[in-house]
Amino acid sequence: MNLGRHRRQRNWGTRVHEIALFGLDAIVLENELLCVTVLAGKGTDVVEFNFKPRDLDFVTLTPGGIRNPLAALPSTSDPLASFLDVYPGGWQEILPNAGAPSTAYGAHFDQHAEVSAVPWDVALVEDTEAAVCVRFSVRLQKLPLVLVKELRLNAGEATLHVSETLTNECDLPVQVMWGQHIAFGKPFLVPGATIRLPGRVEIIPHPEAIAPGGRRVSDRRGAIWPMARGASLKSLDLSVVPAPGAPSDIVYLTGFTDGWYEITRPTDGTGLRVEWDTGTFPCLWYWQEFGATTGYPWYGRAWMVGLEPMSSYPTNGLAEAIANGTALSLAPRASRQTWYRVEVRNDEGGA
Repeated sequence: MNLGRHRRQRNWGTRVHEIALFGLDAIVLENELLCVTVLAGKGTDVVEFNFKPRDLDFVTLTPGGIRNPLAALPSTSDPLASFLDVYPGGWQEILPNAGAPSTAYGAHFDQHAEVSAVPWDVALVEDTEAAVCVRFSVRLQKLPLVLVKELRLNAGEATLHVSETLTNECDLPVQVMWGQHIAFGKPFLVPGATIRLPGRVEIIPHPEAIAPGGRRVSDRRGAIWPMARGASLKSLDLSVVPAPGAPSDIVYLTGFTDGWYEITRPTDGTGLRVEWDTGTFPCLWYWQEFGATTGYPWYGRAWMVGLEPMSSYPTNGLAEAIANGTALSLAPRASRQTWYRVEVRNDEGGA
């Protein structure tokens, strides 16, 4: 990885530099308010989104932290482990399979495969005091697709701007699952944090429990955010993050007129607003892991939520998304452009 050996260096304004983390190439984008670290050597995982005025990182790290897939000894050939054994937390790009291992087009896809597991190419697009922009690109192995995304920081903004283009390189239509696996936990997330969404958003429960300890949410449909039916059929407010010990679960949120959410902690009002293109990502996965999973991979140590803009559902993999009509379709030789942005909400330099 080389952004230019002889380019002028800065330690002020917006800036970008290369580092290595645990043997993985990484890119750091900075301005006065944010420091964003991206693993170019593994899926373009965002493993730091630090709000400098408070030294507050909105990224959560798993107990295992950042691990290099090329240096790790695979524990088994388990297609779940290929993702979970090296899952650092943070935020992942998911394409072309979301959730459980699945088989489609005669190819087998592991958990959340495949772009989250592989190195990406990197190029510098803009490098000035006013703005920096870095382009990441990857060509998939199991489907004839190329994904290009650009991350931009502007001076004086606590906002990361992301634009993406997905291209089908063959003469046949291709269907995929595509999305952003954005997870929150410590140090940002605290019990009582609130999640706000626009308008009337429908809650679609996952058909069955995702952990042995039972469900948090009933499997009955028809509820509108934020009030769901709990597993005991009592009313449950999903907009408030519970204390550790609540059951694990996942629901799918659909019917967005505008694509955004805000997650805010009550202690100081600091929060994050995520906005996205609902034409590409019409649903939001709300993954809830509050320490109730006592087996692999968490052993009761995880307390986090995922709020994940996605093209499709459920978390059963590509074959089911194709079958239920939610998979994203790309026509022969066609490209799909999309965007999302992430903004700190705070009275110390954020919006």
